[in-house]
Amino acid sequence: MNNDQGKGEAVDTTMWQGFLHSGNRGALTCHPKVPPSQEALKAANADVAFLGFPWDAMCISRTGTNLGPKGMRDASDQFLLYNATTDIDLEQEFTMVDCGDVPVSPGSAATTMDRAQHCMAEILSAGAIPVLMGGDHSITIAGARAFAKAFNKVGMIHFDMHLDTALEVGGEELSHCCPIPRAVEAGFDPTKIVTIGPSGWMNPKSEMQYVKDQGINLFSLEDVWELGIEQVAARAVELASDGVDAVYLTVDIDSIDAAHAPGTGVPSPLGLTAREILGLISRFDAAPIRAFDIAEVSPPCDINNVTSNLGVRIILDTLATIARGRRARK
Repeated sequence: MNNDQGKGEAVDTTMWQGFLHSGNRGALTCHPKVPPSQEALKAANADVAFLGFPWDAMCISRTGTNLGPKGMRDASDQFLLYNATTDIDLEQEFTMVDCGDVPVSPGSAATTMDRAQHCMAEILSAGAIPVLMGGDHSITIAGARAFAKAFNKVGMIHFDMHLDTALEVGGEELSHCCPIPRAVEAGFDPTKIVTIGPSGWMNPKSEMQYVKDQGINLFSLEDVWELGIEQVAARAVELASDGVDAVYLTVDIDSIDAAHAPGTGVPSPLGLTAREILGLISRFDAAPIRAFDIAEVSPPCDINNVTSNLGVRIILDTLATIARGRRARK
C-alpha cells in the first residue's frame, strides 16, 4: 500500500512510517508518555499502562536487569502492533500509554517497593492494566501488593525456572527469591497461585516444602512436556481463576531455555521454549488477567538483543490474549 499521505492515498495505520531504528522516544512501541497518576491516566483514557521498574538490587546472581525496561523499550521498535496471522490490532483494542519508570531509591529496597506499589495502585485505580517491566523478580512484590488491594479476591499465574518461595535470603525478605511468600502475605490465596516451569538444580528443599504446605499449584517443566501446553494452560486458568475477581500474571524470563533467552541473571540450561511459553499464554484468554509483569531481562548478558525482543513479544502476545478474553466476555 502507498503510504504517501501527501497524495491523498489511503494510509495503512498498522504500517511503519519510516526507518525501524529511528527511535521510540523512550516509550514502549512509541506510545505517549503519561505520568503514573490516576488523574492523568483517566484524562488520557488509558486502559493499558507500561511501567518500567529498573531495579536489580535484590539479585543474588548476575546483575544487569535494571536495564531491562530500556532494553525492551529499545527492542519494541522492531514490532508492529498488528498481527497479520491473528488479525489482532492492539491499537484498536486498547488505548496504551507509557508511564516511564518507577523512581527507585538506590540502596533502599523498602522505599523503592513502596514507590512502585504506589505507581501500580494509581494505574489500577484508573482502571488501566499495568504492564510492569523489570528489573529482577522482586518487582512482583510491589505489583502483587498493589493488586491484592485493588481487587477483593485474586489469583496468580507464575512462570519461572525457580519456585521463588524463599521466606528470606540472608535476612532480606524483599529478595528476588521471595515474591511468592510476599504475595501470599499481601492477600493472594496460595491455592489460587499456579507456578509453571520449575526444574533443574536451583530449587531448595525448603522452598518446595513451602509449595506443598501452602497448597500452591505446581506444573514443572517435566509436567509441561508430559501433559502438553493445552492441558497445562487449561488447568492453570481453571485453578488461578476459580472464584477470583482478577488474575495477576508474572513471567520470569529465566523460565525460558537459555538458547532462547540468554540475557538473564540465572540462565536456564534447560527450560521452556519460546514456542511453549507463547503457546501457553495464548490459551489464557479465559483468565481475568488485569495486570502482568515481565522480570529478569538483562541486556548486558544478552546476545543480539534476542531476550529483549522475546520480552516484547511476550508483552504483545499477552495483550492479545487479554483482548480476546475481553471480547469473549462482552
